[in-house]
Amino acid sequence: MLKDFKKFILRGNVVDLAVAVVIGAAFGAIVTSLVKDLVTPLIAAIGGQPDFSKLTFTLNGSHFLYGDFINAIISFLIIASVVFFFVVHPLNKLMAHLKPSEDVEKPAERECPYCLSAIPSAANRCKFCTASVKPTAKSRK
Repeated sequence: MLKDFKKFILRGNVVDLAVAVVIGAAFGAIVTSLVKDLVTPLIAAIGGQPDFSKLTFTLNGSHFLYGDFINAIISFLIIASVVFFFVVHPLNKLMAHLKPSEDVEKPAERECPYCLSAIPSAANRCKFCTASVKPTAKSRK
């Protein structure tokens, strides 16, 4: 049983997931710090009030902290925009730049006159029904 547990723990997916969680937590701390220390004060300089946590109302003796909810929404939107504009968007551009071009020519195909399967144009025998067919393109020999 211990061997199975060791095999499970050392599988690539589990280790990759553990590394991703640790890196994700560290990255989350960086983004939270960026929002709290730089972006929120910038909003306060422009808008005047960076913290809405003092906004409350009372209804039948219950105290509602709707300001905290507003803070959470604003923080979420700021964090999501920071992650999108500084991580997702640049990575998508980088991946699109590194992706191989789709200019590679695909071999021309035609239908087999007997079974109607797609076969290469230069083929002289159908790979599906094995019927002899005349090639319509020059072979690459």
